[in-house]
Amino acid sequence: MTVEELKEAVADGTVDTVLLAIADMEGRLQGKRLTASHFLGDVLEHGAEGCNYLLAVDVDMETVGGYAMASWDTGYGDFEMVPDLETLRMIPWLPGTAMVMADVQWGDGREVAASPRQILRRQLRRLEERGMSAKAATELEFIVFRNTYEEAWRKGFHELEPANLYNIDYSLLGTSRVEPLIRRIRNEMAGAGMEVENSKGECNLGQHEINFRYDGALRSADNHAIYKNGAKEIAAQEGHSITFMAKFNEREGNSCHIHCSLGREDGSNAFAADQQLFERFVAGQLACMREMTLLYAPHVNSYKRFAKGSFAPTAIAWGRDNRTCSLRVVGHGEGLRVENRLPGADVNPYLALAAMIAAGLHGVDEELPLEEVFEGNAYESDKPRVPSNIYDARDAFAASAVAKEAFGGEVVDHYLNRAGVEIEAFETAVTDWERYRGFERL
Repeated sequence: MTVEELKEAVADGTVDTVLLAIADMEGRLQGKRLTASHFLGDVLEHGAEGCNYLLAVDVDMETVGGYAMASWDTGYGDFEMVPDLETLRMIPWLPGTAMVMADVQWGDGREVAASPRQILRRQLRRLEERGMSAKAATELEFIVFRNTYEEAWRKGFHELEPANLYNIDYSLLGTSRVEPLIRRIRNEMAGAGMEVENSKGECNLGQHEINFRYDGALRSADNHAIYKNGAKEIAAQEGHSITFMAKFNEREGNSCHIHCSLGREDGSNAFAADQQLFERFVAGQLACMREMTLLYAPHVNSYKRFAKGSFAPTAIAWGRDNRTCSLRVVGHGEGLRVENRLPGADVNPYLALAAMIAAGLHGVDEELPLEEVFEGNAYESDKPRVPSNIYDARDAFAASAVAKEAFGGEVVDHYLNRAGVEIEAFETAVTDWERYRGFERL
């Protein structure tokens, strides 16, 4: 949607509200609902203010310590949310509403270094300096329940009714049970400017996936965040709920496979044109997998996906069309790309893509050789293992020279603190498992 089209829609009464959104550390949308007239008359040119605590809170939006950019000591001031007009679009599932993503900067025009969108932008600039770009697609899995979010909350998230009662992986019969909801999500995401390719059932009860065509890395990350937020809103309107938790129960988890390739200035696939570039890029992914895992698996729950024989990886290996490996190379010619199978559906797409680019450029700059392709079952191999918990992932990220060079010390410290906040919240929580295990018997 162009600004002129927005002005016309406001003039004829089609649009009365504009959502100004940023992506927070979880990849969630935060921001303001603006009257369309205010957006056009003031915010379009000058941006809008938002409290800098939006990038310095925990999942529950509680203020926590340890962040240099925002604290009680510094007064929790504002940063500026500057609209990126290339992201302006209609939001079909909300009446009279358009949306635009924003970049965040300080009052003097400096980028807010810890902003996920800015972190990805900086890695994309590193590619631009070399005459390249990044294209990406994310595949998000989710579980649908026939309970509202409020019902699920009141039930303590116990005894929820999944939308399907058996494994419906690729099943056309099983997916038809929930097609009214899934069809609405597909169609309304298309109405929001996304190129939807397909939807399919998955293995867990009520588990589904909707896939979108690849695009530029930043646009794909924006679409990912908008889609994830919108799918929840549409589900709520239909009396359902959706979870993107990496591991909701002991069955299959929700993955977010990330496909990535590099493009040349003429738009062609740089991997297809330069086999050595491709091999070094993949070698960089392998070399940095452990130290970047914190950005692929940001929560305590994330690591429960990594289980043998679960289609979630445990081994750091690459294979050609091999779903037991953490890196799966697929396609050929202009479609040649690498699929990172490590992230779950709880991932922040901006951070994950930034990590993949940083790792790939490390491989290119250091001219890392690519090890022999792995064939067979990587779960049973002697390959190095991905971190099995957030503690190990945090320590690997803290020790990463690649992360410090690519992102800067300020960003590394910020996300190490975020990991510490997540760990402290987990360590102080008393879980249902502990109550069931110890209430009577201990």
